[in-house]
Amino acid sequence: MSRSAMLGLVLAVATATGGCMVSQSKYNMAVQETQNAQAELERTQAQKSALEQQVKSLKESSGRLTADAELAQAELQRLKDSRDRERASIEGRIKEQELKIKDLTAQQRNLRQEIEGAKQRNETLKASVARYQKELKERQPVSAPPAQPVPPSPPVPPSPVQTTPGPKGSPPQPSVAPVPPGQQGGLAPVNVNKASANDMVLFLGLTKEVAERVVANRPYKVRGELVAKNVLPQATYDVIKDRITLAP
Repeated sequence: MSRSAMLGLVLAVATATGGCMVSQSKYNMAVQETQNAQAELERTQAQKSALEQQVKSLKESSGRLTADAELAQAELQRLKDSRDRERASIEGRIKEQELKIKDLTAQQRNLRQEIEGAKQRNETLKASVARYQKELKERQPVSAPPAQPVPPSPPVPPSPVQTTPGPKGSPPQPSVAPVPPGQQGGLAPVNVNKASANDMVLFLGLTKEVAERVVANRPYKVRGELVAKNVLPQATYDVIKDRITLAP
């Protein structure tokens, strides 16, 4: 609304209320009120413009915040997906490690059992060696004054080892052909660490197979190892133990 229109309105109101004649003071008051109203209207329009500018700024800010919120939501979803994939991968590796731990535990348990078995076999072997060493010491002949040398007689090859059946229910007892009494003093003991398989067959009466097994399991530290190593049965060893030696 223009200023002249406002003045006309004020004059019209004054005329209607006071008649045709309007005093100067009333006119001035009306003009002043009109000016005040005009100033108030302008101030109100300025406030309106400022509010509209603020609303526009708030809308722009809201748009930026909405875009930022969408970006943050997308980043959050990406992080969640990445976390889920990493968790699945970690769980898979944990399961693999648990399976490996179980396998290693089983292998360790088997190794312990094998070690215990080896220890027991070692103790058994030690006991056998100690027993045979004690037996060897006990059977060593007492030193005697040297006797006159006797010319050696030609060796007579003993017959191969044979098994003779014993009483019913008892295992067969191997036998070795004994050396004739007239030649027993002239036969030197057979060194099982150096003698050939043929010599063992010839002088000890062993079979070819047994003699080759004796050669394959050399060297021997004590005679009892022939039994400890399962080379000779105990019965065969008992027959030939006095006719063998380990001396170099």
